[in-house]
Amino acid sequence: MKTRKLGQFDAGEIGLGCMNLSHAYGEPPAPEVGVRVLHKALDLGVTHFDSAALYGFGRNEALVGPALKPFRDGIFLVSKCGMQGVDGKRVIDGRPEVLRATLEMSLRRLGTDYIDLYYLHRWDKQVPIEASVGEMALMVEEGKIRAIGLSEVSAATLHRAHAVHPIAAVQSEYSLWSRNAEIATIDACAEIGAAFVAFSPLARGYLADIALDPEAFAEKDIRRTMPRFQPPHFSANAKLLSEYQRIAEAAGCTPGQLALAWALQKAPHIHVIPGTTSLAHLEENIAAGAIALSPETIASVEQLINQNTISGPRYPAPVQAEVDTEQFSDEI
Repeated sequence: MKTRKLGQFDAGEIGLGCMNLSHAYGEPPAPEVGVRVLHKALDLGVTHFDSAALYGFGRNEALVGPALKPFRDGIFLVSKCGMQGVDGKRVIDGRPEVLRATLEMSLRRLGTDYIDLYYLHRWDKQVPIEASVGEMALMVEEGKIRAIGLSEVSAATLHRAHAVHPIAAVQSEYSLWSRNAEIATIDACAEIGAAFVAFSPLARGYLADIALDPEAFAEKDIRRTMPRFQPPHFSANAKLLSEYQRIAEAAGCTPGQLALAWALQKAPHIHVIPGTTSLAHLEENIAAGAIALSPETIASVEQLINQNTISGPRYPAPVQAEVDTEQFSDEI
């Protein structure tokens, strides 16, 4: 596993997004399956493991922590605050006292004295970013977290936060079909020496499974609420996949590997954290780190799939209002 800088640390360029093991895509796998995935990731050289208080409303941290505890000194353990489950509902709350309480619960569930990278999962727009990050800076001083990250923020918000305390990473959705981070955030991260961590680099399965069928999604799969997977958008988006597969085959890789290799080659400070519940897909994802795409392949795939060729917004309007990322002019 190649490493890249993540703040003052080194972390594997391909990490494991652990959300799928407890949250979001229908009924999660049994805990023993999740443990097998985590241990296989270790065997494959993964060091960067990304969890959150929100995922499974604490269940993901309770799974990840014990499974990885014997290997704690050799991994880069990540979690998040500022968005969690309260009485069965997802709540965004960036008040300092809430972030503090969330941290203490996360440390207990993870079974560790410190978290390597702790993200503000969402900026609570009712609370100044300076107040939330100020509390997280105290956590760094106390040794309970080693670095601060932000998720789904704009370049302007990043600079405000960085003025309070150095920001080690920004995590946002980034893939061929979600390019908003290219407007300003990826460059802003480079300017301040922060990593950019791409979540959903496989476009929530769209770029990994050309036979994806939204009609087969489980009842509680969050993609059922996402416009790009709904009519009439998905039928338009699906038409791009046969050519996408042809490009992948010509490059000697799978569609999923094409997506991951593309993201890694966009900039040296980009990390990717695909998630999966499949050991076979995990192996496939990690192997993407060895793939070098030609400039011609990159140009072809970017021309095929981009913000102008994909149909539908990435989030429904109420969810989009919760994030702080830049939008393209036709999205506003």
